[in-house]
Amino acid sequence: MTDAIRYETGQDQIVTLTLDMPGQQANTLNAAYRQAMADTLERLQSDKDAIVGVIIRSAKKTFVAGGDLNELSQVDAARAAAFYQMTMDLKAQLRTLETYGKPVVAAIEGSALGGGLELCLACHHRIALNGGHIKLGLPEVTLGLLPGGGGTVRLVRMLGLEKALPLLMQGRTMGVDHALKTGVIDQLASDAEDLMAKARAWILANPVPIKAWDQPGFQLPGGTPAHPNVAQMLAIAPSILRSKTWGCYPAPEKILAAAVEGAQVDFHTAEKIEARYFTELATGPIAKNMIGSWFQLNRVKAAEARPKAPPVFNMRKVGILGAGLMGGGIAYVSAVAGVSVILKDVNLAAAQKGKDYSVRLLNKQVASGRITEAQRDAVLGRIKPTGRDSDLEGCDLIIEAVFENRELKAQVSAAAEQVVVPNAVIASNTSTLPITGLASAISRQERFIGLHFFSPVEKMRLVEIIKGARTNDMTLARAFDFVQQIGKTAILVNDSRGFFTSRVFATFADEGIAMLGEGVSAPMIETEARKAGMPVGPLAVSDEVSLRLMHQIRQQARKDLAEQGVDLAGHPADAVIEQLLNEFDRAGKASGGGFYDYPDAAPKHLWPELKTRFEKPDAQISGQDIRDRLLFIQALETVRCMEEGVLRSTADANVGSMLGIGFPAWTGGALQFINQYGLKPFITRARALAERYGERFQPPALLLEKAEEGSLF
Repeated sequence: MTDAIRYETGQDQIVTLTLDMPGQQANTLNAAYRQAMADTLERLQSDKDAIVGVIIRSAKKTFVAGGDLNELSQVDAARAAAFYQMTMDLKAQLRTLETYGKPVVAAIEGSALGGGLELCLACHHRIALNGGHIKLGLPEVTLGLLPGGGGTVRLVRMLGLEKALPLLMQGRTMGVDHALKTGVIDQLASDAEDLMAKARAWILANPVPIKAWDQPGFQLPGGTPAHPNVAQMLAIAPSILRSKTWGCYPAPEKILAAAVEGAQVDFHTAEKIEARYFTELATGPIAKNMIGSWFQLNRVKAAEARPKAPPVFNMRKVGILGAGLMGGGIAYVSAVAGVSVILKDVNLAAAQKGKDYSVRLLNKQVASGRITEAQRDAVLGRIKPTGRDSDLEGCDLIIEAVFENRELKAQVSAAAEQVVVPNAVIASNTSTLPITGLASAISRQERFIGLHFFSPVEKMRLVEIIKGARTNDMTLARAFDFVQQIGKTAILVNDSRGFFTSRVFATFADEGIAMLGEGVSAPMIETEARKAGMPVGPLAVSDEVSLRLMHQIRQQARKDLAEQGVDLAGHPADAVIEQLLNEFDRAGKASGGGFYDYPDAAPKHLWPELKTRFEKPDAQISGQDIRDRLLFIQALETVRCMEEGVLRSTADANVGSMLGIGFPAWTGGALQFINQYGLKPFITRARALAERYGERFQPPALLLEKAEEGSLF
């Protein structure tokens, strides 16, 4: 017997099994757990006649975090047979608990995710602490996997296909109230003592529990796949799924298959079906990419790049200059995190408009029952709109969020510096202008830094921290602390024009526009972008950003570089943007139309004139070429950012590309896309694209060096 599962028999002959994996912050279903559970089941069997029931609980903050991702990330085709058998052995352990003949209760005091929830589902009864910190769910799909511990088998038999499929295929976690409502758990308890008392009471009241599916005449809730209503739902499910995944993500398709096939056979056969699909996914490249990006995300969240010396500092009062969409969004997330906000614009009325953004977001949450009116009012009470610089007095942090105009940014930052506390951090939310240049507007340049938020701020998890030439360690540490304080994820980049995310994003938008200029069909460009895994097409996203803003950024870059004696090379997209702006007065969504039309009472659609003015029948290229051009150009620019020292780590590159610009999650990020493709094949394909579509696809020296060395990013 190991310490991993403590076995204690109470005076009432109820055994409590306490999961407590040594040397781990969280319990996982790893090899040590599986051995400990095998020993535990053997002891339960030998003690069976003297036992009334079993309670399973955890000594950790979480119940069980799920499978061991280190173990999963190493499974390959050569180990597939052994992995399949291990999966079946784990299922057999859960089945032994389920058919033990004595009541088994899960006492859930912390989050139970993935394999943790599957362990709970194998118990006869599930009681959870009534706490907002507890999350339950089967999030395996977000790692390119499916629930491999009987999750697809039991959940379908408990809830029926219609209710189980969204929980399995979307991978969302839920709070205990929602879990109780859906039937995933059976009871709530007020505290740990109440939890154990209710578990004991249920055991005594149910001495010989048998799961519904182990009883004669069991009927699947809602009906089998052959039932007319279920058959109708399943007939359209694959096409709905394909419209969301565009075929990039095999896991949801395998979950659907495992659930539907498993619903038509006996329990043991259903477990075999699940294990086969699980093994197929676990040994495939997409799960490897997605698990790898999970590890990298955790490294980025740990803020390893934060200077160690300065103590953690929580901002108490933040001033935001500019109450537009970005400023209003930053004010909202800051106030939600408990920070007092001074939202300043040219006058009180303009600033109030920025606060109204928070009002709208919070009112929606009140209407849906997610927060109370009192909670809404408390958040709003922390946002003070103003038109006066003097109200910024006492701010620990200033975030400038005005238009991408160097003179305007300099003016508002300098004015704010006069009234804040002496050691306040001054930050710019610029997306393109070099931080070192902007810092020259203030006297204490070591306190200046870039904090690049993404729109919409309340939904986008990433913040790009940009270190200027004179930014000191205290300023950098406080920037990291603030990003963590408001619940965002930070990557650190060195100063350059466009930094990392804006540079890479621009290549995606420009490549799509360049293809349109070549005569490629606009619907084809947009569709193939989504088929590649991008959230939206390059033409749609350019409209969101604004063609006028894209043009202004280019002009500013040309002007700045000309002053340094550098001539910025043109891009094939330039002529198309100028044509839409100058000939057709189409500047993007905010101006009423760009590449798309935006009718009031109907969904947006591509501007019909694109077909007649740009499309050429003899200029069409393959879907594969379109997809490769859009992904390769971003990956190549990411390598250039590594080469120039703008990016500091592969993790920042991969996480930043996915969270900041929507690089497809199935790839594991822009650099992992190259790793998975294979560096030498990637170089060959990049050169072929360069020959056909332009020198911008030529592989950078760093990529060639890595390939020569035989190393990966």
